[in-house]
Amino acid sequence: MQQLISELQFIGQRFDRGSMIDILLVAAIFFVFLRFIKGSQANTLIRGSVTIFILIGLLYILVDLPAFTWLISSILPVLLIVIPVVYAPEIRRAFERMGRVQSIHDLFASAPPHAEEMREIADTLVISCSMLSARNHGALIVLQRFDDLEKYIHTGVYIDSVVTPEMLLQIFYPNTPLHDGAVIISKGRIEAAACVMPLSSRNVLDKTPGRAMGLRHRAALGISEATDSVTIVVSEESGSISVAHEGKITKGISNERLRVMLESMFAQPEEIPFRERLSSFFNFLMKKILGEDKK
Repeated sequence: MQQLISELQFIGQRFDRGSMIDILLVAAIFFVFLRFIKGSQANTLIRGSVTIFILIGLLYILVDLPAFTWLISSILPVLLIVIPVVYAPEIRRAFERMGRVQSIHDLFASAPPHAEEMREIADTLVISCSMLSARNHGALIVLQRFDDLEKYIHTGVYIDSVVTPEMLLQIFYPNTPLHDGAVIISKGRIEAAACVMPLSSRNVLDKTPGRAMGLRHRAALGISEATDSVTIVVSEESGSISVAHEGKITKGISNERLRVMLESMFAQPEEIPFRERLSSFFNFLMKKILGEDKK
């Protein structure tokens, strides 16, 4: 305990204006990084990794454990290789999103590309899904947001068509050549049909009725884990409508809720001055540091 108090006193003596700027810069870098991976599977991995690194760091610095120190020193070079491999998809997505940033404002809030065109077809999609649901015709519709879906488009049949209920009903009519697969919609148009989506391994071993998922739902969950797209699923068995996004799937939603979800996914963020956003972020950060955030 005495060593811990001495370390804290030593840190307090060296804390000056330069240290404050240093801390704020590091916090800003972490904020930008976390902003770009928000909603991805990396969030859970990062929380676990940070917790482990903090515990190991405290033991490494504050406690005299020679064998433990040797082990950590030996493992550290291996971790420098393992971590980029584990986080490779998330790191790639983060760099892709950084490449699309055109202003500082985009770091805090920006609508997906062609959001206006996607909002214009929201009602058409709701009507289409309602008609498919009434007929118990299975459907899988993937809506592009920020992440590029070009490699998935190449797995299907290129269409480049206007989005209409008649078109989607024809594509997903049972036993037609294009019904087995996903439709990808980008820029407010149907890009391709019969596209192959990656399957999620989640719930594969769970055979509990009501929880086990069919191939369409697993494909919807799989593409939502790999990209930030929004996927609509219409069940062939029950006719229920589900939406998958950010590795989560919401089942049994109504037409009105589907419309609200689509509009929110492609909504234009409220225009807030950068200074206010920055001030709000630092106020939130200080509350967390000082423990004032009771929530």
